[in-house]
This record gives sequence, structure tokens and C-alpha cells, in this order.
Amino acid sequence: MVSTTTKTFDTAHGRILCIADIRGRLSAINDLAREVNAVAVIHTGDFGFFETNSLDRINDRTLRHLTMYSPLVASAQRTHLLQQNTPLRNSVDISILTEFPLLVSGNLRLNIPVYTVWGACEDVVIMEKFRAKTYEVPNLNILDEATTHLLDLGGVKLRLLGLGGAVVPHKMFDNGDGSATIAGGQGTMWTTTLQIGELVDTAQRIHDPSETRLLVTHASPGREGLIAQLALVCKADLTISAGLHFRYSTSWNEFSVLADYEGFRRKLLLGKEAFDKVWESVKAQVGVVVDENQRVLLDKALNVVERIPPPLGPGGAPTGMTPAKEALAAQDEPMWKNCWNWNLCDAAYGSLILDVREGRISAELKSQGFNYAYRRSATVPATPTSANANNILSPHTKFASKSAPSAPNGASPAPPSVTHSKPATPPIPPSSSNANVQNKTFSTSNFNQAIDRAVPPHLSGRASTTRTSSKPESKPTSGTGTPLSEPPDSNQKDGAKGEKEGIKDGAKDNQAVKLEKAERDKQKRKEKKERKEKEKAVATAGGEGPVPVSASTTIDDLKSPIDQLKSPASASGTLSGGARTPRLAKPPRNPWTIFMRMNVPASESDLREFYGDNVKDGGVIRVSFPSTTGAGRAQKLAYVEFGDEETMRRGLERTGQTLNGNIPELKQATDKETREREQRERAASQSQLSQSQSAHDSITSPTNSQPHPERSGSYRGRGRGGGGFASRGLAAAGLTRGGRGGAGGSGS
Repeated sequence: MVSTTTKTFDTAHGRILCIADIRGRLSAINDLAREVNAVAVIHTGDFGFFETNSLDRINDRTLRHLTMYSPLVASAQRTHLLQQNTPLRNSVDISILTEFPLLVSGNLRLNIPVYTVWGACEDVVIMEKFRAKTYEVPNLNILDEATTHLLDLGGVKLRLLGLGGAVVPHKMFDNGDGSATIAGGQGTMWTTTLQIGELVDTAQRIHDPSETRLLVTHASPGREGLIAQLALVCKADLTISAGLHFRYSTSWNEFSVLADYEGFRRKLLLGKEAFDKVWESVKAQVGVVVDENQRVLLDKALNVVERIPPPLGPGGAPTGMTPAKEALAAQDEPMWKNCWNWNLCDAAYGSLILDVREGRISAELKSQGFNYAYRRSATVPATPTSANANNILSPHTKFASKSAPSAPNGASPAPPSVTHSKPATPPIPPSSSNANVQNKTFSTSNFNQAIDRAVPPHLSGRASTTRTSSKPESKPTSGTGTPLSEPPDSNQKDGAKGEKEGIKDGAKDNQAVKLEKAERDKQKRKEKKERKEKEKAVATAGGEGPVPVSASTTIDDLKSPIDQLKSPASASGTLSGGARTPRLAKPPRNPWTIFMRMNVPASESDLREFYGDNVKDGGVIRVSFPSTTGAGRAQKLAYVEFGDEETMRRGLERTGQTLNGNIPELKQATDKETREREQRERAASQSQLSQSQSAHDSITSPTNSQPHPERSGSYRGRGRGGGGFASRGLAAAGLTRGGRGGAGGSGS
């Protein structure tokens, strides 16, 4: 029996808030709806359907997952809970997982209607209580395979169809701990074949062509071919689904993201193949236990799996498909262009707003996105020394221990925070304990791994690491204890007081700069010498084993040849404006080329035969038709390249010969610059010839230069010295006295 309700909004304009993965923070629904002035909310799963007794039914892995992503847990508390040695369930209370008990008790109320499906992490027992009407919460409406709702607002009758749970192929015929058609267990829920069949039955029973159908699912039709097939069968106009904790929501339809129609069919076929593997293994067992009513639902679900649109074009229907099935499948073809899909990020990161007005459904998609500010603040690690081989960076660079995974309600994936402290003590010489490790070696792979730039947590897939680096209190020392010179820090403002008073005039400053430059040059020469010795040692050892790193080895020394490549701009340390961008190298032009212009098309074989003349290919090495012109694309222009000058001149001797019934024009091809120069020269010569001809005509026929000397001078209108056009018109109308005027105008 189909359960359906109709909600009519007495308004010509309405906004519907669509969110995903609220994860128990139910009080935020009212806040989010109030911010966007929404009249209803659609939720796509992971609502937070848990109560106190649910903790006993959730397995440890799911409980840890819920704790890690719960927006109700503070970061410090989450770190403590996930890192403690005691079992997690001994420390977790239901209040940090969900506010659902407050909703059931009435202490928390939903201000506007909320329509939701269940997600992948819910308690199946609670969902069965809603199905049995044991739980009833005002303004909370569950969308499932047997329940549908109709929203009438803004000139649109929006039909909501829903299917909850994850799509897990090997659980499609397993109900788990569910006692009815709802499947789930141990804190998780999934979709079953019978649920799909019942949803199809519901969609068919309440079908109304005047309605707009919106399919709400927890699984995405973009990833699951079976859900895409379900959208086809249910004739959905729109679909909304939950994402995999993405920071951006997506909006697409199949036609916009797939190269062709066959790509759409291939996705559906992959979903069918995954289902068929499971179905073939359990078909015999299922056939024994299903009753007549379930058999009907099972057949409807199997029809969904078999609903693959036929290939386009004549004869595209697969073998064995009846005309009736072919006609039915052909109806789905427009769906891949007309059905639109939204895949939502978590509610903490974004939402979708459907703005319904005058029969049009507009969409506003908001996503928090990633924070890339860390790329501007990240610093390059200091040059390592052998004074402390275990400390890869400078001796005063410190790293905090890895923190627990960040909370999902954070603003964005947290980049490594970099803070700089300024030196407050004089240089500290290396201790004897550090001096004992000067001769230790380590592999370059470990070194590169340690100095690699910080990777955002959303790319690394691990917990973010907070880096706190300070400026070195002293210059890095070499293996002999000699300070390595480094350029002065222009941003350092709080230097030692003695240093400020020590440098008082420009002469001392210049002297210090010279000394520093000399020491830097000396150190560079020393590093270059040590680098050569290291390369020589590596060549002698045959490249086996880890390469020892000397005290003055820099990061650039250990980079691969690919990493050391720099553009002209990066090598100079300045940004490029594009003027130094290298051009793509073109192959040199063959000077022994004939340009052909033909009245009729000719193929490459025709041209080779034309130049043959009892010699194989006539010395032709390449034939090309310019694709930049219509004549070239029609094979009426061609460039024929020869191997040497002799064969080209022999080809030019073919001038006047017939090709395909016409005589082509032949001439030696020149480059573009030469052609443009010749055109300019011809234009200049023609201009000079025209000027000289005009001068000659003016001398021989003086009257030509002044055909009406009596009317020379300035005059107006078209009268050539007579009255103006307007005056003549007035005179013709009898409004003024006619007559010819002087050189300037009409008579008066």
C-alpha cells in the first residue's frame, strides 16, 4: 500500500533547502533554513537516527567513524577519544553523536517540513519504529520505497521519491537485522533489491504527467549505474544525492559529462554486470523463500537492471530484445539529456537551494571549498647540515606531533600553520653529542621525503600536521664548525641592541657587506669542490648504496634532474610576463617545394603519378594540403616536397601538363615572410606607376584636373556651385524665388 501526502504552500514563490550529512546536529537545520528563507528542507541521508540503546548495536568500527565525523564533538575531545587506549564505547555518550533524542522528546522542534531518506550510518531499529508509527516527530517526514510526498508551490507540483542506504552489491539480497523490508545492522544500512522493486511500484502507482519528479537517494547516480537505471525507470526529472564528504557540491547531467551516448550505456551496463554476478549466485536460494507479493517486487527490480537504452541508429537493438521492450527502452533515450543531478557536500560545507517561482526551478549551489592560503605562507626548509643528521632541517626548526583528524565542521582542510619566532640569543656552537653524528649517512630518498612540501590533508588522506618553524638562532654550521653565510633577513626588526649600536655609519655597512660577499663566494667554491668530489666518489663506487651527504650539501644538490629544471623566469627569481615563454619549435621548411593551384581536386596519389615521369614517385617525399583554406581542404591547393633541387626543377618542367583534365599552376613555394615582402614590393611599384600616370595625364590634359574652372572654389550641396539641395527643393515647391546663385548658394 502506497503512503502519500500532499503539502500545499500558499505562496507563488518558495525556496527549498537541500542538504546532506547533517550527522545528528539537528538544531542546525532550523538555522540553515532561516538563513536562506526556506519553506522546506530535503535531506539525503546520515540524519543521525540514533538513540541511547543504539550504542549497544553499533560495532566498534562504525562507532569510531561516527565519533570521527560528528560535528557535535570538539576537536580536543575528539583527539582524546580517538587516541585513548580504553575501548571507545566506554567513553562515548549518545549526546556527542546525535540530537535525535531531543527531537523525539520534544525538547527540539523542526520549524519547517523536513523530508529525508536514511543514510549509510543509521540504526535500522529506529527506522522500523517510524515505519510502524511508533515514532512520530512533527515536520519530520521519512522518504522511502513505500512513502512519497508531493509539494505544491510556485506553480510546480514536485513529487518526492526516496531510496535510502548505501548500494552494496553483495548485500542486495540481505536484510541484516531488519525484520521487514528495511535492511541494516550494527549501525549501518543498505539498499536491497526488494526496496528498489517497491519504489518502482510506488512510482508507477502515483504517476501523474503534470508532476515534476525528484528522486532523493543516499547513493549517487553518477557513481552507481543501478541508481541511474532506477532514475530512468522512475522517470525522474531531477535527482539529489549525498557525496563522499566532498568540499564542493556538483551539478551535472549525463550528457554534460560523458563524451557520447555509448558512455552512458556503458555505465549502466557496468551496474548491470555487478548486479548479475550477485544474482546468479543467490538466484536459487531467493526463489525458494520469496512469496507471491515479493515475487512481483523482485520482477520489477530485475526490470530495472535490464532497462538498458538501446544503441542509437538503425539496428541498434541487442539480439533477443522484443519490439515491446525495444520501444520501452527507447523512451529512456531523452533522459540522459533531460534528467539533471546534484551531488551534495556535507551540510557543514555547503548546500543547494531550489528556488521555485512561476513554474521554473532555479538552483543556487553553495560550497565552502578548499583553503589554498597555505601555499602563500609555506616556507622553504633551511639548508640541512651534518651537525645533526637526525634533525633534517635546521637545529632550531621544530615540528609538533601529529594531531587527530580534523573535525568535519572545520572551515576547510587546515593547511600547515607556519609561525616565525625571532632570534633572541647569540649563536650556539654545536654540542659534542651532535658532533658525533657528523659522519653518519642517510639515503636521499629519506631526505627528500622529510623536506617535501606540506601536502593538504584532503590530498594526503592523513591527519594534518601542524608545523611550527622558527628562524634559526644562528647560522647553520658546516662539519668543521665554520658558520655558513646566508643573506641578511630584511624582515628582521628586533635584532640585538648591541648589533644596532655597533653599525653607525655607511662605511662600516659597506665593509660588512663586502666581507659577507667574500665569505659567501668562498663557501660556494668550497661547496662546488665538495660536490665534484662526491660525484667522483659515486662514479667510482658504481652508484651502489646510499650516497653520503656532506656537511655543505644543499637541498638543490639532492634534487633529481627533472626537479632542477627551471624556466628562464624562475631562474632569475622574477615572474614572467609571457615575453620569455619559449615557442614551439617548428620543423625547418623544405626549400625544394612546389606550390600547386588546381581547378579540380587531386589526391596525393594523383600528384605523385603526375610527377612520376618514369621515376618512382618523381622524387616526391611528401605531399600536404593546407587545411587553413577551403581550397586546401578541397585538395585544390597542395605543397609537393622533393628530396633535392634537381628533382624539384624536373617537377617544374611539368608546367603546362594536364592533371585530371586541367592544367595546374606550378611554382616554387616560398616562406611566408618572402611572400609578404614580395606583395609589399608589388604594391609599392603599382602605387608609383599610378602616381606617375596621373602626373602625366595632368600635364598632357590640363582641363582634366579642373573640369569646371568657372565653378572652382568652395561650394555646398550637389549643385556644383549652384543653389543647395534644400534651396532648390523649396524653389521647386514655390516657397522661394528660384534661380541660380553664385558660387556659394541659391538665389534669394
